[in-house]
Amino acid sequence: MGFFNSLLGKDGGRRFIKRKDSDAGEAGRALEELRGSLYNELRTSDGAKRQQQRFCGPIVAMTFNFMVAVGIIMANKLVRTISFLLFSVMGRIGFNFPIFLTLIHYSSAWLLLAIFKAFSLLPVSPTSKSTPFSSLFALGAVMAFASGLANTSLKHNSVGFYQMAKISVTPTIVLAEFILFGKTISFNKVLALVVVSLGVVVATATELEFNLFGACIAIAWIIPSAINKILWSNLQQQSNWTALSLMWKTIPVTVFFLLALMPWLDPPGVLSFKWDLSNSTAIIVSAGLGFLLQWSGP
Repeated sequence: MGFFNSLLGKDGGRRFIKRKDSDAGEAGRALEELRGSLYNELRTSDGAKRQQQRFCGPIVAMTFNFMVAVGIIMANKLVRTISFLLFSVMGRIGFNFPIFLTLIHYSSAWLLLAIFKAFSLLPVSPTSKSTPFSSLFALGAVMAFASGLANTSLKHNSVGFYQMAKISVTPTIVLAEFILFGKTISFNKVLALVVVSLGVVVATATELEFNLFGACIAIAWIIPSAINKILWSNLQQQSNWTALSLMWKTIPVTVFFLLALMPWLDPPGVLSFKWDLSNSTAIIVSAGLGFLLQWSGP
């Protein structure tokens, strides 16, 4: 005891205990800071936006969007017109209700988002002060026309003509942003856009089948589709909205307008459709691809 007392001194033991308490306090503060940092990254709109940009760079996002877009186009076309290959079993679908199919897509997406929200997996939305309800309402309404008319165009036209119409959406976006916001793009981007557009035109030139009504629907679809992409992009860039949180807020408005469009663009007889396991599964697969497409960007 005399040795330890001489080593520690009169107040040595007390200083030693205080030092351990201080170290424990610093470790506790560091743990709290780490916990707060993780919370900000996962549960706030800014943090979720940074995580989305970190793990989903432009190349990954564009590739994912392209692959899902091709899948949803082929799935929707096959669901309505020709045999659909499902788990190596061919089944004829013939689902000729494009607006109702779009309604199924968005209803399924909203149900999935509700599950995400129940398990606290849905990113937090920005405050209502940063984004007025009118902006979200406008986006939801435009989404209904863009997606509904797209599927209606796909019903009445071939995939090739649908792709031709889809190509014209991008130049429309460029023109609209120049007129509304004064935005311009570089010559290299214009050249790349022309090359890609010509490539798709050449690839699909042999599959151009359409009728007058289908062509009118395709032309009418271009404008709301361009507006949809502009509004979606602006909300994500200016107000730090993530794709999932933006879908959660706008889908109810989209569903409302799709219900209003159904009597005008869908033929009667949706309740008499053969809702067996094969047909229902094919439509669910199409809805799943639609959710992934919307998640990756409109």
